Amino acid sequence: MSRPRIVIVGAGFAGYRTAQTLSRTARGRAEIVLLNPTDYFLYLPLLPQVAAGVLEPRRVTVSLSGTLPHVRLVLGEAGRIDLDARQVHYTGPEGEGGTLSYDRLVLAAGSVNKLLPIPGVAEHAHGFRGLPEALYLRDHVTRQVELAAATDDPKRCSSRCTFVVVGAGYTGTEVAAHGQLFTDAQVAKQPLRTGMRPRWILLDIADRVLPELDERLSRTADTVLRERGVDVRMGTSVKEATPDGVLLTDGEFVETRTLVWCVGVRPDPLAESLGLPLERGRLLVDPHLQVPGRPEVFACGDAAAVPDLEKPGSYTPMTAQHAWRQGKVCAHNIAASFGDGERRAYRHKDLGFVVDLGGVKAAANPLGVNLSGVAAGAVTRGYHLAAMPGNRVRVAADWLLDAVLPRQAVQLGLVRSWSVPLDTASPEVARVPGRPEDEPAKTRPGGEPARNQPGGEPAKNQPGGEPAKNQPGGEPARNQPGGEPAKNQPGGEPAKNQPVTGTPDVAPPPDQPGPGPDVAPGPVRRTDRFTEGDA
Repeated sequence: MSRPRIVIVGAGFAGYRTAQTLSRTARGRAEIVLLNPTDYFLYLPLLPQVAAGVLEPRRVTVSLSGTLPHVRLVLGEAGRIDLDARQVHYTGPEGEGGTLSYDRLVLAAGSVNKLLPIPGVAEHAHGFRGLPEALYLRDHVTRQVELAAATDDPKRCSSRCTFVVVGAGYTGTEVAAHGQLFTDAQVAKQPLRTGMRPRWILLDIADRVLPELDERLSRTADTVLRERGVDVRMGTSVKEATPDGVLLTDGEFVETRTLVWCVGVRPDPLAESLGLPLERGRLLVDPHLQVPGRPEVFACGDAAAVPDLEKPGSYTPMTAQHAWRQGKVCAHNIAASFGDGERRAYRHKDLGFVVDLGGVKAAANPLGVNLSGVAAGAVTRGYHLAAMPGNRVRVAADWLLDAVLPRQAVQLGLVRSWSVPLDTASPEVARVPGRPEDEPAKTRPGGEPARNQPGGEPAKNQPGGEPAKNQPGGEPARNQPGGEPAKNQPGGEPAKNQPVTGTPDVAPPPDQPGPGPDVAPGPVRRTDRFTEGDA
């Protein structure tokens, strides 16, 4: 008799916890398959510390194959789910197609950046949901400070050293708090010639920072931000974004080269593609995390609208705490569906929240006790170490080194602007040249986005663009020491407008060649864009 197969789509907090719990309880009686675009679980709460140079990128990633015994990892992105045939169709990292049949399906696809119908935001802003976006922001901020220090033009220096963060929730608050410390440390060693100081602006239409938390925690975070020098503006947001800056809703135009979009998240578009009942884009489930009418399908995390039994008539919020706990309940209920144990309804008890504000500062209310300052900082870091499923020693070591050694402010150049568009359906995967996009008019032959097109890289030496080759802060010239190899040379990229070898699994547009066998695809563009009520 063959073993039943359980397919889990997504390895975020919910998907990882489901796989982890099943791997311990199934004991070989079921085949557990985890479908995910990357081979790691990303601990999102510490992502701002990666962007600020506190933690190295691999510290916040936990190997799936190394920590999930008895779980088969399949690298790929789910594209279509056939509920009647019980099959998941996916695209692998090199463009190849695949199909997974299942006896039980867990949809834990997570969430993506929330888009609003604001002109210019999709083209000029970057989100903060994945590791590629954090790496890009770290390089970009470092570059802007270095270029500002090298210019004699006060206006250009000011625009490069102005960083705008939209959204004063958990992510936006932590990005602004850590960012101000990061840039201040940079200019302490390389002072700006005009005597200016990096300026971080935090915007939100809400009336206070961290509106989802207790007012005392909100006041603590607001005080720390303002004392640090962050320009906190509540009741204000972006009306329009341009290559030169942002127009605010109060009429002021802020010249900047940096717009970080942290207004919130929305469920992964995969949930909408199933044609099942939704609640604001989230898949409706019962308290046991099962989809009504589809007992073989479970959903948890940000992609699921789970009834809040503590607040009848409402649904649990899209937070990591809920996703982690739901994953455990989901695993137990899947086992119960095979006759192992009894089903459980998802109930939760609020254990409090923590917000890391950088340095030794934080705001926390563990078990309802409001803390601030050093005590809150200790509780916050202790909580993260306890919650991480791996890398605890490495993270603690990085924190210790950061406390006694200066940060390394260098540009690695691993992620380019066009690689992390805001309107991507896969923020965890950076776009790479070589894959046909959903909008072929915006790409060049070979798959690279056209310059100055939405989602593409801005023109060199244009406002918001990168510096010209061989200029201060720019890339080295081709075939020069430290530069990239010449086109069509061994190790180099294929020449532009030349056919790319290989047979694609999906026919490309007539005017665009397909990806070669050694070229990995980038994330697809989202088709959901804006919906009613998002504004």
